[in-house]
Amino acid sequence: MRLPFILARRFVAAETLEGTLPVARRIKAEGLSTTLDQLGEYVSDRDVALQARDAYLRLVGTLAAENGAIDRNISIKLSMLGQKIDESFCLDNLHRLLAAARAADVFVRLDMEGTDVTESTLRLLETVHPDYPDHVGIVLQAYLHRTADDVARMCEKQIRVRLCKGAYREPAHLAHQSMDVIRERFLDYMETLVTRGRYPAIATHDDLLISKTRSFVESAGISHDAFEFQMLYGIRTDTQRRIAADGFGMRVYVPYGRQWLPYYSRRLRERRENVWFLVRNLLRG
Repeated sequence: MRLPFILARRFVAAETLEGTLPVARRIKAEGLSTTLDQLGEYVSDRDVALQARDAYLRLVGTLAAENGAIDRNISIKLSMLGQKIDESFCLDNLHRLLAAARAADVFVRLDMEGTDVTESTLRLLETVHPDYPDHVGIVLQAYLHRTADDVARMCEKQIRVRLCKGAYREPAHLAHQSMDVIRERFLDYMETLVTRGRYPAIATHDDLLISKTRSFVESAGISHDAFEFQMLYGIRTDTQRRIAADGFGMRVYVPYGRQWLPYYSRRLRERRENVWFLVRNLLRG
C-alpha cells in the first residue's frame, strides 16, 4: 500500500493526527483557515464506532491545546459514529462529541454522504442543533433534487451550511446529472445562503462558480466576512492563496488517517471530469 499512499499524499495530509498537525499549522501560518477531517465512513461495528468517537474527542482536545495555532474546526461523518447501526446510538455519540466541542469552542461540520443517509443526517442535525447552535453545521450537495428545500430549511433555522456540488454517484431520480444544471443550482443556492443564511461556506474549485460568487457578493454589497470559500487540501493551492489575498475567507479541508482510500478513489471514480481535473492540477500546483 506504500505506493498508492505516495500518490494520495498530495490530497491526504498524513495517516496520523500527529503527522497532520504540522501541515495544519503551516496552512494557518500562511493566512488560510483549516478544517480537519479524520477519514473513515460506514462503520458497521459498535466498538469501531466508539473508537471513532474517541478519536474525534481526542481531535477536539488536541485542537484546544494548540492555542490558536490551528483552527478549532473539524468535519465528521455520522456513519463513523454508528449511524447505519442504530440512529439512537449515533445520536448518543454525537451528543458526547458536541458537548466536548462546545466546551472547547470547536466547530463541528457534519459531512453529507450518500443519499441512503441524507434524511437521517439532517434529522440528527436538527435534533442536536438547538443544544449546540454555535458549534454544529451541515454540508448540502447542490446536485440533489431535494436541496432547494433543505437550503430554505437551514436558512430558516440559521444552521451553518457548507455548499458543494456533490461527489457521490446518485441516480437521475435523486440527483441532477448535467454539470451545467448542477452549476445553475449551485449558484441559486449560493445566492440564497449568502443573503439569508448564517456564515455559509462556498466549497468549490470551479473557476466559474468562484467568479460568479465573487461578482454576486460585490454587486449585492455583501461583506467578505459574511461567508467563506472552501477548497480541498492539495488542490489549487495558488488559487487558495490568491482568494485569501483578495480579502475573502478561505478554509482548506485537510483530511488525514489510514482510511484514506475511499476518499481518494471517489475523486477519481465518481465523475469522469474529476479524473482530468486531478491530473491537470497535479501539473498546475
